[in-house]
Amino acid sequence: MNFVQLTEKQYQKYWENHPLKTFLSAIEIAKLRKTNNWNVDYVGVKQDNNLIAATMLLSHKRHFNRYEFYSPRGFLLDYNNKQLLEFFTKEIFKFIKNKKGYVLRIDPYVINKQRDIDGEIVENGLDNTNVVDHLLKLGYKKVPTNKLEQVSWMFSLDLEGKTEEQILKEMKPNTRNTIRKAEKNCISIKELTYDELEKFQNIMIETGERKGFAIRDVSYYQEMYKLFHSKEQVKYYITELNLNDYINNLKIEKTKKEEKIANLGSAKYNDAQKKNLENEILSYEKRIVEALKIKEKVNKDTITLSGSMFIMIKPEIVYLSSGNYEEYMKFNSQYLLQWKMIKYGLENGFKKYNFYGIPANINTHPKDYGIYEFKRGFNGYVEELIGEFELPISWHYYLFHIIHKLKGGKK
Repeated sequence: MNFVQLTEKQYQKYWENHPLKTFLSAIEIAKLRKTNNWNVDYVGVKQDNNLIAATMLLSHKRHFNRYEFYSPRGFLLDYNNKQLLEFFTKEIFKFIKNKKGYVLRIDPYVINKQRDIDGEIVENGLDNTNVVDHLLKLGYKKVPTNKLEQVSWMFSLDLEGKTEEQILKEMKPNTRNTIRKAEKNCISIKELTYDELEKFQNIMIETGERKGFAIRDVSYYQEMYKLFHSKEQVKYYITELNLNDYINNLKIEKTKKEEKIANLGSAKYNDAQKKNLENEILSYEKRIVEALKIKEKVNKDTITLSGSMFIMIKPEIVYLSSGNYEEYMKFNSQYLLQWKMIKYGLENGFKKYNFYGIPANINTHPKDYGIYEFKRGFNGYVEELIGEFELPISWHYYLFHIIHKLKGGKK
């Protein structure tokens, strides 16, 4: 086996055909990081002139002129090949040390233990505990769950070999019904152009302030658009509601119910049906009044409800980011948007729909459990990755940890 430096093209060709590839290990992410003063190297392992391992190494200067190195989503290799993993680790260690690096971080796209829809471990399912054990033996240190940079718990839905009808049937009844109701609510889905990305940013600002998470600058979404959109690998959508159409639709449905009551006879056995229809009419009247108040308040015919960002690199679609205007969440437009993208995946040969991040150890009902419940309604399964690891390269690693503790955990 020979350790080699790779060109961007060599890495790209290998990445394209590797089962562990993700958008985070794509060369476009390296280009994005470069705009924030990160350096990039591509290295690999050849055997009999064939590339059998590769990774993208990002680095930036930290303290005392020393560099932190990061391999997004880890190495592209067979982690069960212990000899290869050990050789690659030793060679990368030397490579980074020569570049004044003090640490290598990796967060492999490798399942830890196979889990079901409830987050419970599947008996006799996939188990990569041996990979974790081997990484620890090679000197890697496990990073605590609350310190991770990337998502390590996800929720996914298999698309391969399935039809729209089958996926709809396997959803929770409430999710399926919510999609159908949203389809009737005159909600439209619009893909944003580069010049419209501030609309998505505004939604994320409102959501971030409400939920207390950090908000990315619009430049991030713009850069991701420039890097991925030409290959149809990123899409930004917003959902909108035309209030005039919505109100007219409610009035039509209300009239239909009124006509049904009028056509019912006076027989006692019609009383229950009449009562149900009367309740539905009251519901329509209430929604009409609410819609008219919204229209008066915003002084426009169309309102924006929510927005989402999707990364589409086969074999999976990743539901990466999303937000909602809180006052319009009752329209459930995100359900409609998820269904649109699931259908897109089916039509375009994607094998998996990745709803992405959910709270860790979901079967213990942690904070933000509602995020998981929303995604769980579409059916699927929980995915737990093996997490993030740090490989100390020099004594500076331990020094920086001491400094970090003395500063109270602030970097």
